[in-house]
Amino acid sequence: MRRRSFLTAGALSVPLVTAPAARAVPKLTTAAEQLASDGWRKLRGRKVGVLTNPTGILRDQTHIVDSMVAHGAKPTAVFGPEHGFRGTAQAGGSEGDYADPRTGVPVYDTYGANPAKIQAMFAKAGIDTVVFDIADVGARFYTYIWSMYQAMEAAANLGFIVLDRPNPIGGRANGPQLDPAHATFVGLKPIVQQHGMTVGELARFFVGEFGLKTALEVVDVRGWRRDQLDTGLPWVPPSPNMPTPDTALVYPGTCLFEGTVLSEGRGTTRPFETVGAPGIDWRWAERLNALGLSGVRFRETYFSPTFNKFQGKACGGVTLHVTDPHEFDAIRTAVAMIITVKSLYPAVFAWRPDNWIDKLSGSGRLRGMIDAQAPLDEVVGAWQQELQQFRRTRLPYLRYR
Repeated sequence: MRRRSFLTAGALSVPLVTAPAARAVPKLTTAAEQLASDGWRKLRGRKVGVLTNPTGILRDQTHIVDSMVAHGAKPTAVFGPEHGFRGTAQAGGSEGDYADPRTGVPVYDTYGANPAKIQAMFAKAGIDTVVFDIADVGARFYTYIWSMYQAMEAAANLGFIVLDRPNPIGGRANGPQLDPAHATFVGLKPIVQQHGMTVGELARFFVGEFGLKTALEVVDVRGWRRDQLDTGLPWVPPSPNMPTPDTALVYPGTCLFEGTVLSEGRGTTRPFETVGAPGIDWRWAERLNALGLSGVRFRETYFSPTFNKFQGKACGGVTLHVTDPHEFDAIRTAVAMIITVKSLYPAVFAWRPDNWIDKLSGSGRLRGMIDAQAPLDEVVGAWQQELQQFRRTRLPYLRYR
């Protein structure tokens, strides 16, 4: 037999179909994945309103609303937060009310609405249960947790189900606590700047600490640890300027630059990781690297934002590179950045005239101490007592080890 014929015959003697390899079941399972795997049976027979955005997805990238419709559990209504249900709006914007073209489900815009108006939306929609599924990024001034808070307040006579997701920056609490006198929609209640909780844990905290009368049910994540940053879940930008998990890591700190005249990197491909302004040069990166801050290095960079501050103008500044996310302290790093840039470039640096920094940091203390030239350790030390108290207060509400 010729070699070619022999190989062909040998190949035909081998079974053409082999048993498929066993598929590994992902250890981490979101609450939405759990309900979807059961065909959303938990929600059948209810008139459900879903408060969600593009992050409300399953592991296969299907949005939960689309999955509900496909399984015959079509929601009665959808409610959109900042940036909208399908996520088309920029910061400070939303999509308005409309019928979702894909599903036909009516969509209501909750952004900017107070609890009374949201309650009226719930009544108009005729729902009896609110389902919340939005991925948070762990910072007090990210508005989705306050959309949840206001919706919980508005749903006093309804069921409220939170489908929990991991906190992408982990479970460590950090930073100053909000002074209630400075409450706005970037901080309605006194929690610390990096709360270190999941939305499900926060929902329980809101009920237990702030007296909400919500009939709350939280479906927990399975298989997540508080120190786990790499979840293996697909990353969907929770907002247009949160493109990667790296952005989320620095955001609880560098978002403070929204309260200054410097660009926080909006209009670049690395928002919140790139910070600067015209008139800043290599000296800022050199000064910051000389501080030896844990878990981060700074690269001298130049950029021209396509929108927002300094649109179309050449800026100098720094790009943060997190070298060890477990050692990195976003808030201490940002305070160091503000102190050094104010010292090096007094003609460039200024706070926003409306003192927005006080809303972001939770009080006028940060601005006052930096203006008084307090050193970094003294500024960070100013909130340690309230931070320790918050850590103790939140303990009964933590669900993950």
